[in-house]
Amino acid sequence: MSDIEIARNATLKPISEIADSLNIPSKVVMPIGYDKAKLNLEWLDEQPKKDDSKLILVTAINPTPAGEGKTTTSVGLGDGLNRIGKKAIICLREPSLGPCFGMKGGAAGGGYSQVVPMEDINLHFTGDFHAITSAHNLLSAMIDNHIYWGNELNIDIRRIAWRRVIDMNDRALRLNTISLGGVANGFPRESGFDITVASEIMAILCLANDLKDLRLRLGNIIIGYRRDKSAVYCKDIRADGAMTVLLKSALQPNLVQTLESNPALIHGGPFANIAHGCNSVIATKAALKLADYVVTEAGFGADLGAEKFFDIKCRKSGLTPSCVVLVATVRALKMNGGVSKEDLENENLDAVQRGSSNLIRHLENIRKFGVPVVVAINHFLTDTNNEIELIKKIVHEVGVQAVECKHWANGSKGIEELAKRVVEVCDNEEAEFKYLYTDSMPLIEKIKKIATEIYHADEVVTDKKILKQLSEWEENGFGDLPVCMAKTQYSFSADPSLLGAPEGHSLPIREVRLCAGAGFIVVVCGDIMTMPGLPRAPAAEMIDISDQGQITGLF
Repeated sequence: MSDIEIARNATLKPISEIADSLNIPSKVVMPIGYDKAKLNLEWLDEQPKKDDSKLILVTAINPTPAGEGKTTTSVGLGDGLNRIGKKAIICLREPSLGPCFGMKGGAAGGGYSQVVPMEDINLHFTGDFHAITSAHNLLSAMIDNHIYWGNELNIDIRRIAWRRVIDMNDRALRLNTISLGGVANGFPRESGFDITVASEIMAILCLANDLKDLRLRLGNIIIGYRRDKSAVYCKDIRADGAMTVLLKSALQPNLVQTLESNPALIHGGPFANIAHGCNSVIATKAALKLADYVVTEAGFGADLGAEKFFDIKCRKSGLTPSCVVLVATVRALKMNGGVSKEDLENENLDAVQRGSSNLIRHLENIRKFGVPVVVAINHFLTDTNNEIELIKKIVHEVGVQAVECKHWANGSKGIEELAKRVVEVCDNEEAEFKYLYTDSMPLIEKIKKIATEIYHADEVVTDKKILKQLSEWEENGFGDLPVCMAKTQYSFSADPSLLGAPEGHSLPIREVRLCAGAGFIVVVCGDIMTMPGLPRAPAAEMIDISDQGQITGLF
């Protein structure tokens, strides 16, 4: 059966029963239909912190068309931990409509390791993304309205930094001219759209601690500059109050369940290639209060998602991970070793050996943060025993254990060994967690640190204009912010065709953006776009609805 057929045939428990399993009183559970609910923030905030809860990060090697299954493994591991008698919660991001209708498909796990209701989660879910889109574009509308009615703040319309967003892949919206058609429509200027997951408001929602913190961060968004280059903030436009109102419900984490009726909090959804790639701090901290083990994930490969989880999310929230699970597949390693997608079904030990350079690089990088790591080999039917054993041998030589996992086909039973290994690591190997760089390090040095130590680049290539911009931000008090790299997810380099573990490459910096509300600097590398486009044959062409009202083609 397909993922959607498996999910559709599942017997879901009422969401109230899932809440009961976490000892959440019914008065703070706000059901959305039968199988989804939002949780009251005030109640969550009042719950005592558990000093012995373990936070487990699931990350992966660089993604390939062969598939890695990071979300599937996250769901499977959560089920596996519950299977062996541990109280565990899964914390995931919400999928974006862009990839669902583009090329990636759904993001609710797969096979018998899924979160459900799968169709709802992959589509509109509880409306959080719509709220973020609306709040973002409200600010855009109020900026242009302020300028139209006299521009009391003396905003330089050439230096407006706030673009609009939409939760869809649409390359035609990347750059456009607005307010054409005469005086009644305002002052014409260049602008554009980003995808909603790249919105600073998405990052703010995922990093905020509570409603008060959310409003403070929204107010600190820099929307543009005056002619003297002084910053104009969202609070100067007086949009932060109305934006907070739009986001009030969206800030509450969403409770759903896995196919095995285990709890999952799904909240927030920034991409890791163009944003910080982690679910909300609120959901993660809530899970750590409600369970003994919390499994979360960070987007794409460990060079992006894991680095940002450590250097941005953990730095901003005070979270400390206990263990990292690095997901790899035989198929993906063979692609990194130079095998085409059409030839992946054939055993090829030489390609596995070559492609394992990508896996080893990620392991070396994770160790720089002082967190113990386990490798999960996500099993595919075409894998051979020789290939699996070779991967285990390769990682054993660098002091790491690899565990074969068959959760896609067998659910929690197929990942029990990994769950036991993760518990063993959490109990016996104390993390000595540290960041890659200090707050006081100059911004350009933070960029170089990531480029050289994580990407293994020889140099960072940028121009004087960008260096000057970074220097000005430091002079204005933003020098202690972490950096959020926007880079292709397919390679350690900025060139998506350089697979494996490339050395001696340059990292070109095209643009830098200050996200003062979220609290980081975005560094745009190479040709990466903050508004993706659809592929030649988008997934939307295969998505339909039957005469019986059932969705088809959604993975």
